[in-house]
Amino acid sequence: MFKPLSLYIGLRYTRAKRRNHFISFISMVSMLGIALGVAVLITVLSVMNGFDQQIKDRIFTMVPHITVTGLAGTLDNWQGMANKIGQFSEIKGYAPYVQGQGLLSNEDVSHPVILEGISPQYESNVSVLEKKMTQGSLFDLKAHQFDILLGQNLAASLGVGVGDKVNMLIPQASFTPVGVIPRFKRFTVVGIFHIGTGFGFDDSYAYTSLDDAQTLYALGGQVSGLKLETNDLFAAEKIASQLENKIGYDYQVSTWADTYGGFYHAVQMEKNIMFFVLLLLIAIAAFNLISSLVMLVNDKQSDIAILRTFGATPRMVMNIFIIQGTLIGVTGTLLGLIGGVLLSLNITRLIDFIQNIFHVQILTSNIYFVNYVPSQLQSSDVIKVCLAAIVMSLIATIYPAWRASRVHPVEALRYE
Repeated sequence: MFKPLSLYIGLRYTRAKRRNHFISFISMVSMLGIALGVAVLITVLSVMNGFDQQIKDRIFTMVPHITVTGLAGTLDNWQGMANKIGQFSEIKGYAPYVQGQGLLSNEDVSHPVILEGISPQYESNVSVLEKKMTQGSLFDLKAHQFDILLGQNLAASLGVGVGDKVNMLIPQASFTPVGVIPRFKRFTVVGIFHIGTGFGFDDSYAYTSLDDAQTLYALGGQVSGLKLETNDLFAAEKIASQLENKIGYDYQVSTWADTYGGFYHAVQMEKNIMFFVLLLLIAIAAFNLISSLVMLVNDKQSDIAILRTFGATPRMVMNIFIIQGTLIGVTGTLLGLIGGVLLSLNITRLIDFIQNIFHVQILTSNIYFVNYVPSQLQSSDVIKVCLAAIVMSLIATIYPAWRASRVHPVEALRYE
């Protein structure tokens, strides 16, 4: 005989045709409901992961993990500070910078910008600006030449390209024999970069050489600070605390979390909330599973009574219905897993197809920072969703199975 007997009978009950077809219908609805919930949850989490990755690509490839500057906003001996920072094994790169504001203009068009003076040889240690260049190169910035790199949108709004001249007006005054006049300098565009829309890098950032920025803002040998790159982005706050204790409190140490932490954590919170909200879809399907198993127990009372008279224990009867309910849940989970993975891998193409057919734009880069639906399937999310579905299905079988184990043979067979 097939052993264990409870597994054999549970499988037979699952395959057998019901006298009451409504029970089969409810079981099928429960299975499809679990499959739909799993597929939707996997797809939504993949899309949220895609947005999360887009944020990382746009923010954390350009924003320094840690910034060190003086309390007055400048750093005198940045080389000495770099030597102290080099003692931390968790920090893999540093770069000096000068940052200030200005007004870029070309003919009748002007645009406020954040001008950053950088050293190309150090900047590659803390950002991917060189990889984001669409025209020219980061290393085209030469000292004392007053060259400038512009974001793609900024260059387009000013109507300039590589080789053109732009005027920079900064909020500092120069004292001359004819009076006080704003400080003004003419730059040559040597490159254009494209980071992506949504966070202002392409619209309001410009880069020049470190020496030229020091000259423009009359800093002498000072810099605004040091940008640091860590081995682990999410350990930046811990490393910053250790660094502050090492260099003393005469310096200001800040991290990416001070600027963009709230936004990033909001996206993470949205992902967690979506997970628990959509988990209710699976819970509803599991509730239907309870209903179908309760009706099945009522339908099979005579069979249960016969099994009990043949020596089946209440535990064996309970296992029969637990196996049947779990099998329905596992089948629904597997169907949802296949559907969710396929949908997650093709959601971008599917949305593009819908947009082309109906001539609509679901996402626009003017409102969102992407004009398509990004998706990134992660095995950890898939495992988490499938385990949650199977566990909820297993929990849903406990009450009907317990009720089946409480059937009294004499009462069940009295009217048979």
